[in-house]
Amino acid sequence: MNVFYARRWADLPLRGKALVVISLPLVVLLLSLVLIYTTERQTARAEEDVRRVLRVQGDIQAVHTLLAEAAASVRGYLLTRSEDFLPGYLNAKPQIESALRRLDSNVRDQRVREQLTAIRPLINNKIDGLEDMLGDPTTSPESITNILVSNKHILDELRRHISAMLTLEDSLLAERTAAASETRQRLLLSTWLAAICGLFGAIVAVLFLSKGIVARVQNVQGNAQRLALGQPLRPQPPEKDEIGQLGTRLVEAGALLAERERALRENEERLRLIIDGVKDYGIFALDTAGHVTSWNAGAERIKGYTEQEIIGQHFSVFYLPQECPQHPDMALSEATRNGHYMEEGWRCRQDGTRFWASVVITAQYDGTGALRGFSKITRDITDRRAAEIALSTAREEAERASRAKSEFLSRMSHELRTPLNSILGFAQLLDMDSPAGQKAQVGHILRAGQHLLTLINEVLDIAKIEAGRLPLNIEPIALAIALQEALSLVSPMATDAGIQLTPLPTLAADIGIVADRQRLTQVLLNLLSNAIKYNRPQGQVSIEVEVEQQRITVSVCDTGNGIAADHLGQLFKPFERLDADPNVEGSGLGLALSKSLLEMMKGSLTVQSQSGSGSRFTLELPFVRLLESPSLCAAVIHTRSLAPALAAPEIQGNVLCIEDNLSSLALIETLLQRRPGIKLLSSMQGQLGLDLAAQHAPQLILLDVSLPDVDGLNVLQRLRRSAITQNTPVLMITADASDLTRLTLQEAGATAVLTKPINVPAFLAHLDKYFPEPV
Repeated sequence: MNVFYARRWADLPLRGKALVVISLPLVVLLLSLVLIYTTERQTARAEEDVRRVLRVQGDIQAVHTLLAEAAASVRGYLLTRSEDFLPGYLNAKPQIESALRRLDSNVRDQRVREQLTAIRPLINNKIDGLEDMLGDPTTSPESITNILVSNKHILDELRRHISAMLTLEDSLLAERTAAASETRQRLLLSTWLAAICGLFGAIVAVLFLSKGIVARVQNVQGNAQRLALGQPLRPQPPEKDEIGQLGTRLVEAGALLAERERALRENEERLRLIIDGVKDYGIFALDTAGHVTSWNAGAERIKGYTEQEIIGQHFSVFYLPQECPQHPDMALSEATRNGHYMEEGWRCRQDGTRFWASVVITAQYDGTGALRGFSKITRDITDRRAAEIALSTAREEAERASRAKSEFLSRMSHELRTPLNSILGFAQLLDMDSPAGQKAQVGHILRAGQHLLTLINEVLDIAKIEAGRLPLNIEPIALAIALQEALSLVSPMATDAGIQLTPLPTLAADIGIVADRQRLTQVLLNLLSNAIKYNRPQGQVSIEVEVEQQRITVSVCDTGNGIAADHLGQLFKPFERLDADPNVEGSGLGLALSKSLLEMMKGSLTVQSQSGSGSRFTLELPFVRLLESPSLCAAVIHTRSLAPALAAPEIQGNVLCIEDNLSSLALIETLLQRRPGIKLLSSMQGQLGLDLAAQHAPQLILLDVSLPDVDGLNVLQRLRRSAITQNTPVLMITADASDLTRLTLQEAGATAVLTKPINVPAFLAHLDKYFPEPV
């Protein structure tokens, strides 16, 4: 049974043990206080009894004295008839009544109460006799004496009873005084007993604490110290309270640490074997000063030093002589400051040969944050560097080839556009002036020239896409307007071919598409023109639109002969026409260019076709909901009527043309002949053109970009610096149709940029703008 309770006590939580240990002296102290309180109450009652006896004695003596005073007061009054004797009697009567009431409430002893009961009628008779004496004014002195003598037995009886009461009260006083003394002795004894019990309880609590808690805590503390020193732990009793659990956890932690230490040794051994087995990386350690402290097989293979040869040497032996000691010291400083240092550079082997190394130096710190040394990993990447150099050389050669191709295409574009400028320009003039019978022949010239111009533009666009230099202006575009513009542009072509263009589907005002407006129009024109050119007679071309959550698909459908399934894979390759009708104009670049443009705009182009059932080309682009709905009125491109443009008003002014190509200059001269009020000044050199501009201050300057003496861009900049021509409109003429050239010229101050071959209606429109009719 004792073992059971001892086990229960050992397993009790510390909170319960503390409660027991602390409550034990408290309970003893509480019991002592209860005992003291009880004893104190008894002492108080005993003292109260003593005081009550004293009050009874006092009241008995007061009654006796007051009766005597009342009798003397009445006797004096009757003998002298002086009222000065009456206050004694009058005051004594209520005081006697008050004293009797106090006696009635304070008397506890039955014997005293019997005496009190006996003296009450005697006192009343005595007072009644005095009142009778005062009530008879004829009472003589002799009568008073007789009355007093006759009442003597009443006074004697009253004195006897009062004497008995006093005797009884004296005995009661002695008893109560003895009882109070005895009670005070018990109080003193209780106080000493409470102090002894409290001290005993405190001693017991300290013993419990020392034996049950402090000793065990010291045992746990000793085990913690042994654990810190790596020594085996003492056995821990299997108690289940907090101290026992702490001791148990400490033992478990010791076992776990021992296990982890054994695993750590195994990992260190395994890591050492792994590091020693690495052949492609040199892995070694340095002390804080940079001396080698460990060495693996990979380091020996790369650097040529054995472990015995290199341990203890400074790692600067691996650097080129001209780099020491600055470079090694800098590497260690960087690793110390940043935690690691990485670089690539030449390093030396033991035999003096060099290799290109990739180096990583990592600072190693202990638990207190103190620097313990460095780890260094070195890799021989000489072969990779050689490959990178070869790749860089190949890349540079490819870039040079790409630049050469771009320059060739740009030059070819310039060389082709310059003669086309004259061909198309004069052909447009012939179309304006030729009789009806020659319209067809001139139309062949214009169509052939336009076809050649389209081919040049597409080749340039393909080259720009391949070089990644085709600029795009991606923005939200109203889809309905973009589709209507494209249909308006191909409408004459469809009318000439007898192909019906079906109306566009109804589109909401806020439906937009994210694309480059110019390039989207180019793609739509390619698809629509193909659908018209490769359609069957009296065929039909339609546009279908499908709006999804984030994408829009636009399909161009035709009723032509379709495309064979085995040809679909080659459809989007440049210059691939798939055995198309040779009588139908085309370069084979349109679809390839359209697909590339759409992919650059995060879109796609697909085709569905079968032989004999027509084709469906579908483009897909991101969808956007327009915040402000643009007007969806028919966006028909109204081409300026040529006849009104040629009916030139009478305008006076000078136009300076700086152009070195005779055919282009002749075209401009021919065009200006239709404006008889405009005087043409011409120059084939840039410097001469600057002189003419300074001398004549023309109202308009036509400036070619390519000039034999001074570059056209330089001429433009000098014109803008001149006070005479700084505000003169300058129309730049160039065969380079790239956006970069156009942007460069505009930033330099060009008023407008005209691309060769010149569009005659557009050129004449510029003349109308800068030479308005006089008011």
